Amino acid sequence: LAVGVTFVLLTGGVDLSLGSVVALSGVTCALFAHPGQHALAVPIAVGLLTGGLCGLLNGWLVTRGGIAPFIVTLGMMTVARGGALILSGGKPVADMSPALTGLAGDLGPVPIPLLCFALVALSSWIFLGRFRLGRHIYAVGGNEPAARAAGVPVASVKLFTYALCGLLTGLAGVVLAARITTGQPNAGQAYELDAIAAVVIGGTSLSGGVGSVLGTVLGVLLIGVINNGLDLLSVSSYYQAVIKGVIIVGAVWLDRRQARS
Repeated sequence: LAVGVTFVLLTGGVDLSLGSVVALSGVTCALFAHPGQHALAVPIAVGLLTGGLCGLLNGWLVTRGGIAPFIVTLGMMTVARGGALILSGGKPVADMSPALTGLAGDLGPVPIPLLCFALVALSSWIFLGRFRLGRHIYAVGGNEPAARAAGVPVASVKLFTYALCGLLTGLAGVVLAARITTGQPNAGQAYELDAIAAVVIGGTSLSGGVGSVLGTVLGVLLIGVINNGLDLLSVSSYYQAVIKGVIIVGAVWLDRRQARS
């Protein structure tokens, strides 16, 4: 989630629908993952396609519809959550095949979810640093009028980032469904806050054009340490929400100060 939303934030956009799309992707994946129903590739592809289509719709409404990203993704947050509840009947989709739930296991000494994250982060880091489209993403976020004057297809670049973010969100939904062994329509609550917080803490500017996947990875690790540390200290979940909110605001405030200086 954090790596995916890094692409969107680098263009100066935002995606508030991450948690709901995780739930919708997990539910659609689980619906096709009953034992003996389909090959393993089918539920995985359905989950990825669900997330990708949600991201593509977000990007299309932002670029072609001219609607602010905040409004578009806020609407998608509600739509995706409602879709997950409708498809699941408001109940967890259980009875998933061992092949799919095995994705939460280990590949040798390495947990498969950790391996997925490492591959996504590494490929994204290479893409942003070595490919022309990656440089275009930075250009659009850094100075959109200048990028357009230089011939960068701004609308296509933004559409790509939202679609990629949706695809990676679909992957997160599949992995989460495998871990909890159900397609849970209420999964992913407030995941977008942790993801965006990790990206901002990692140095990505909310105004776009500045940031890196490496910083996002460090931000993810920091958020993980904070979450686990607060749990070990038996801090109430209510106070944890307050602390995370303060961290997000503080990170944005520091970003603005650095931008002005």
